[in-house]
Amino acid sequence: MRLRLPAVSVYTVPTDAPEADGTLAWDTTTLVLAEVSTGEATGTGWTYGPPAVGDFLRDHLAPLVAGRSALDVPALHDRLVRAVRHAGRPGVAGCAISALDVALWDLKARLLELPLARLLGTARERVPVYGSGGFTTYHDKHLAAQLNGWVHGQHIPRVKMKIGEDRGRAVPRDLARVRAAREVVGERAELYVDAGGAYTPKQAVRVGHAVADLGVGWFEEPVPSDDLSGLRLVRDRVVCDVASGGYGYDLPCFARMIAAGAVDCLQVDATRCGGITEFLRAAALAQAHGLEVSAHGAPHAHAAAAASLPNLRHIEWFHDHVRIESMFFDGVLDPTGGTVRPTAGLGHGLTPRTDEVEDFRVA
Repeated sequence: MRLRLPAVSVYTVPTDAPEADGTLAWDTTTLVLAEVSTGEATGTGWTYGPPAVGDFLRDHLAPLVAGRSALDVPALHDRLVRAVRHAGRPGVAGCAISALDVALWDLKARLLELPLARLLGTARERVPVYGSGGFTTYHDKHLAAQLNGWVHGQHIPRVKMKIGEDRGRAVPRDLARVRAAREVVGERAELYVDAGGAYTPKQAVRVGHAVADLGVGWFEEPVPSDDLSGLRLVRDRVVCDVASGGYGYDLPCFARMIAAGAVDCLQVDATRCGGITEFLRAAALAQAHGLEVSAHGAPHAHAAAAASLPNLRHIEWFHDHVRIESMFFDGVLDPTGGTVRPTAGLGHGLTPRTDEVEDFRVA
């Protein structure tokens, strides 16, 4: 079961409307796809990032797994991590490792003729999701339609929207949008906000008090995620759960965040942190400190592994990534009712529609 040289492809997809959060605006999203094969079986993994991720994966990482055993994923992961020491792991290299690692786990499960969730062992049959979007660029009707679709259309009982518009300079509009969102989703739905690191710590405390009065229970990245003392200050002073970690690229990053007492719920992104291998390790680290974890973005890359976690809170049903994954793969999950069941089929259950998305290919 020796691996052939992995195939890498890169696709850039326009968003369906202008999008922004508190600190960034974008109108395209790029998916980097890795495919690893042995015999007749192929595993697929992906990440989201600049096209340079694909170049790095193809030129520097793919040759490192060719000829190696398809079953020894931890050994392959370690080989990839050691190889990027001089390049630096956060950023491009971390995303490239992640895509390849997800593909390797998918392949291993397919070779053993198992769903990936069964290979890892399940702690739950159904994985809770929350609808995520509500970009600061959305006009009020667009925001209302999106939230209404999740809560009242698909019966997802928890949703998240972006605040922190214009790097935290539009707080009155932020609060007006949260009030409008609460009216749309009703009193029973959980309402979350994500500031994208836009606020200063004391500003975030003031906003946190205001949104708590509107029933908001989750305050994501109230300050930049690397400001651990700022996160701790906000966490100590607001009643909302403070969440961060989606931009963590390795296990020591999560360890520092936990040690600082910076979060109530640790976010982990398998498409950045080192794939499923490191996602599971970060979750175990969080559990050792009494914390729950939430998967950040790329829901179909997380669902199977998330089902194995006893300390999982939920996974993010992120609008951009759901839209792209639905376009690019057969086998996507149905979140109706607020959960997904990732135990059907082999591997993570998805197969690429490469012919149908060829027009988006850039490399």
